[in-house]
Amino acid sequence: MTEIIDHQPFWRVKTLEELTQQEWEALCDGCGRCCLVKLEDEDTGDVHLTRLACRLLDHGSCRCKDYANRHQVVHDCLAIDPEKVRSIDWLPSSCGYRRVAERRDLAWWHPLVSGDPETVHQAGISVRGWAQSEGRIKVSSYHRYIIKDFEDD
Repeated sequence: MTEIIDHQPFWRVKTLEELTQQEWEALCDGCGRCCLVKLEDEDTGDVHLTRLACRLLDHGSCRCKDYANRHQVVHDCLAIDPEKVRSIDWLPSSCGYRRVAERRDLAWWHPLVSGDPETVHQAGISVRGWAQSEGRIKVSSYHRYIIKDFEDD
């Protein structure tokens, strides 16, 4: 699944722009944090994360239930690309895309390193077990679910 270049895994030798589609998809650690609902303060422009997750997030696997059609189903679903990885500040520092963009290695719990998609959950990095679906909450109550910080790394 992972390409080895000069005995180095692809994420150590390639930039985000050089990744194949398969490598790009594999770089996602499956934490589900990018699927958390974000609220923007209209006055300051500050973005606040909430404990609410997109209605398409499978809370067990922390993967999208309809990945291929997510942009048609959830109109404000943000497509992550190399430019966005470098420009959005709410992307956690633990994110595989962000780590590669910053020329840092992947963490021990990343499935590409550990060989096991469960380690992201075992390490407490994912939203499994504490995020709730936005579909069960009134929009007027979203502010009640704002979180201060989500520890990572």
